[in-house]
Amino acid sequence: MRKKNLLVTLAIAIVTLITSCAKDDFQEALGVCPIVTATNPLDGATSVPLNKIITVTFNEEMNPETIDLTSFTIVGASTIAGTISYSGTTATFTPDFNLTPNTTYVGKVTTAVKDLNGNALQQDYIWTFTTGSTLQPRVIATNPTNDETNVVLNKVLSASFNMPMNPLTINTTTFTLKQGVTPISGAVTYFGNTAFFTPNVNLSANMVYTATITTGAENTAGTPINIDYTWSFTTGTIIAPRVISTSPTPNENGVLLNKVVTATFDMTMNPLTIPASFTLKQGTNTINGNVTYLGTTASFTPNSPLLENTVYTASISTTAKNVAGVALANDYVWNFTTLNNSIAPNLGTAAMFGAFGGNAGVTNQGLNTVINNGSISTTAASTLVTGFHDATAIYTETPLNKGFVTGAIYTAPPAPGTATSFAIATQGLADANAAYLSISPASMPGGTDPGAGELGGLTLTPGIYKSASGSFNISNGNLTLDAQGDPNAVWVFQTASGLTVGIAGPTGAKSVNLINGALAKNVFWYVGSAATINAAGGGVMVGTIIANSGVTFSTAGNAAQTVLNGRALSLIASVTMVNTTVNVP
Repeated sequence: MRKKNLLVTLAIAIVTLITSCAKDDFQEALGVCPIVTATNPLDGATSVPLNKIITVTFNEEMNPETIDLTSFTIVGASTIAGTISYSGTTATFTPDFNLTPNTTYVGKVTTAVKDLNGNALQQDYIWTFTTGSTLQPRVIATNPTNDETNVVLNKVLSASFNMPMNPLTINTTTFTLKQGVTPISGAVTYFGNTAFFTPNVNLSANMVYTATITTGAENTAGTPINIDYTWSFTTGTIIAPRVISTSPTPNENGVLLNKVVTATFDMTMNPLTIPASFTLKQGTNTINGNVTYLGTTASFTPNSPLLENTVYTASISTTAKNVAGVALANDYVWNFTTLNNSIAPNLGTAAMFGAFGGNAGVTNQGLNTVINNGSISTTAASTLVTGFHDATAIYTETPLNKGFVTGAIYTAPPAPGTATSFAIATQGLADANAAYLSISPASMPGGTDPGAGELGGLTLTPGIYKSASGSFNISNGNLTLDAQGDPNAVWVFQTASGLTVGIAGPTGAKSVNLINGALAKNVFWYVGSAATINAAGGGVMVGTIIANSGVTFSTAGNAAQTVLNGRALSLIASVTMVNTTVNVP
């Protein structure tokens, strides 16, 4: 009996020793005493990001009620404010504000922290770290979320950052998706502060996928995320509806102020779910409007005209469901910019010229050339204007080359050029050059190339159009400009090299047609080298052409009348006309 009692007493003593967790190496070896096993940042870490979230990991599950802002502190110049959370064996301290650059902080977890048995840390745990000088980007949200299940098979993944990123670093190298070790191909885009990965084909059902944002992703200052960000999710068996097209298209410029915004789905939707899901905002301001649904297309009609030259954001939320009750997998968000009527350049004194020949002159070859409602000019000597006369003087006309200018002719001396007319010409050239720069791609970025350099056969709404190849042609048919009822609609065409209108042959002339209120005065052509307008003669060209190195209309010997409703302004080379009518708007 005494032996049995001795064993019981010994057992009680051992249990008491284990559960009491006295400060003893034996207790820690048994894993009974709670201890800190890891911190992030590490003790002595340097260049810690200013937006760092601080964690402490224990060797066992702790009592969350004992972990608070008094038992878990971060001190720099003073104790910093933040919030505490706890999960598994890890306590997390999230500062209310970014940490201070180049500052050493002291982290402390006190003996007030206890495990679930009431055992406390045996001594305060203290460590230090030092911040760097830059704010580091990080992923703050993903869709799907980590460990999400039943993810739809046509899911578009997204990862949102805490700051703007460099779009060039958000690509298929830095945003990847794998099923096991097998890479999934897809397209990566970036909008706002969010990166999107769109798989090329639907995902497989009931499979685990892993997505990663690598440290190759950098913010606009070139600072990368600290470590690769990885999360996983599991697919289900459902294919969700999705938006397959919109009008305006994403990032479209020059959108009309009375635009009805539409989104088209890839399947029939439940009409009752559409109105609440379709919103339009300008910044944080919600635009009031009416939402309708017909076929597979939802339409948002604003109650009042949109603002000029303003970015709007349209959204179809996951409130939208198909007829089977399946919702969109993600909010579909896109933006567009309304027409900027002020993009029309200020031509200054150059506006009065139907033709300006830089410092090289203006030449007419024909008997039927006329400049209506305008003048012509060059900063060259008067002798470099040939084949023209105005109401007061004749500039080297011949029996076969006579052109009439209803306004006046401005050149440098000798007579009929004067110092006064030279001054007017000089100012005109300066104003033409300023207008040229104001409609350049550098001043007006974002132009699109809807026909891969070929404008013939197209109908274009107002906006900025830039040739990707460096030249624009109108050869496959006429170009039509549709103002859609807006008399202030503006078009700017940008080409780094040449502009060629028409093709060879007697029927090769091509024209620019204006419809629904479009006006010639609102059409502008930025030409990096030279423009050739209907070399075979004939056709109607529209707009103010500002070319660096010359403009030529028709070819000597052509009798067909070529028309320009606009202006031909050349900065360093001549303007040549053959039986050309210029109607200055």
